Formats: sequence, C-alpha cells, structure tokens
Amino acid sequence: MTDPETLADRRRIRRKLRFWRIAAVIVAIALVAGLTARFQGLSKRADHIARIDISGIITDDQDLLELIDEAAKNDAAKAMVIRISSPGGTTYGGERIHKALLRAGKSKPVVADIRTLAASAGYMIAASTDHIVAGESSIVGSIGVIFQYAQAGELLDKIGVRLEEIKSSPMKAEPSPFHETSEEAKAMIRSLVLDSYDWFVDLVATQREMDRTEVLALADGSIFTGRQGLANGLVDALGGDAEILAYLKGRGVDDKLKIIDWETEANSPNLLFGARAAGLLQQVLGVPLTISSEIDRLSGGKLFLDGLVSVWQAGGSSGRD
Repeated sequence: MTDPETLADRRRIRRKLRFWRIAAVIVAIALVAGLTARFQGLSKRADHIARIDISGIITDDQDLLELIDEAAKNDAAKAMVIRISSPGGTTYGGERIHKALLRAGKSKPVVADIRTLAASAGYMIAASTDHIVAGESSIVGSIGVIFQYAQAGELLDKIGVRLEEIKSSPMKAEPSPFHETSEEAKAMIRSLVLDSYDWFVDLVATQREMDRTEVLALADGSIFTGRQGLANGLVDALGGDAEILAYLKGRGVDDKLKIIDWETEANSPNLLFGARAAGLLQQVLGVPLTISSEIDRLSGGKLFLDGLVSVWQAGGSSGRD
C-alpha cells in the first residue's frame, strides 16, 4: 500500500510535467508563428498578386480597410484579388470598403473573386472592383437596403410593464419598439432607406457601366446565379483563378506571379496572440480564450449590426431585402 507522502510526491510530479508540456507547446507555437510571419513578410517583398478574403457579415472593419490600403501601396503587389463569400451587412461597412477598393483601383488592377455568394453589401464590394469573376452556381445580387425594428408593446402589456417617455419632438427615437409606429415615423424611415437605396443603385450603374434603368430592373432584392449574373451584366466572367489570371494578363500583369494571401493582424500568425495560435492554445488547454466568436456564431453574425443594413438573409424561411 502506497503511503500518503509518496502519493503527494507523484501528484506534484504530474503537475510539473503538465506545466512543462503546456509551456513547450506555447513556445513551439510562438516559434512556428514567428517564422511563418517572417516568411510572409519576405514573400510580400517579391512581385506577387495580393489576395484578401472578405467573408461573413460585413461591418465597419478598420483592420480590413488598413489591409486594403497597405496592399494598394505595396509596389510588389502588382494586382489585388478580393475573394468574397458574404451575404452582406451594414450599408456603411460596405460603403467604406467600396471607397477603399476605388482608391486601390487607381494604382493597380483589382478583381473580385465571388465564391459562395456576394449579395447586398457583398455585391456592393464586388461591384467596386475592375472585374468580377464568379462560379456558375455562386449567388449574386440582392441589391437593396433594409431597416428592421421589433414591436414589443403587446408583450409588455401582457406582463404588465408600461414605458413612459418624455421627448423633445415626435420623431425623436422613432421608430420605438414600445409602441406602434406612426405614419410620420414610417415615412421618415422610408425616406432614409430609399435615399441609401438610390446611392446603391447609382454605385452599381456607375461601376458596371450600365444604364440606371437596367440596374433598377435588377434592384428589387432579387438574387441570381453566377450564370444569370453573367447574362444580366452583374458578372464579367465565370470561373476561378485561371480566369482571374487571364484577365490580369490582359492588364499587363504577369500571370506566372504567385498569389499571396494577405491577412489582417487578427487572423495572421502573430506570435502568441494571432487567431491561429489562440486556436491551438484553446485546443491544448481545453478552455476558450475568447467568447466573442461564439456569441457571433449563436447570433447568426447579426447581433451587433447597427444602422441601415444591406444583407441577404439566408437561413430563414425566405430571403428578405
């Protein structure tokens, strides 16, 4: 029979071993991430084609905007490929990326590579490039703007809660979820949405070199396959990397150049604190290092969207725009 002192010694040894194993994994991750970051930095100094991913819900993403500007100013990046898989997001978020891509297009060719979908603000981004390549079954379009608000007045009545308010003018804080929306408030919001919608339509008409009437015929919130988009003018070509390189060759870019993925600081292997390193540590330690991604996943990526929204809402009973 093992005495208590021996058992205590064994536990201490196991704890030390566990500590050094975790420490070794952390050091290994740091070394690999650091070497990878150094290699990527060196690869960006040689002539190449920069590729930037834009996926998921689009928001006002300062890191992404800075990455686009950095790639645009990098003389070694002879062209940019914007790879898009997004149902859209905030209109303002799309607007800022649109302007960043227009700036980039003044210094080098910029191509949109539409994967699964580029709808609403996702298509707004695609239309901001010089050339759009999509898959035959990719989803494009959903040109439009939406403003949604909940009505919780009846629920509050049922549980016996009443909200009192004193405000400076009838339109202040309208629409409110606590009472029926007045016709005046609806008219105000409708005017807001239509003004943003007109801006979106004009953007597509200008960038795609289409008559405004042509765009209006497509801008009823409808979505299209890549094949349909090619036929109606929303897409320039069907395919992938081969078609992108063929277009760039026509713009004077060597089609033998490597395509290098550019990533934001949060997604790059940035020593111990990059997202990839954090993911590996999470697997080793068995505990989450952040809950923000889980909250975002549970909310469908739309929990913290503010302002006007240009998004094709996949996953529900119908797509609304």
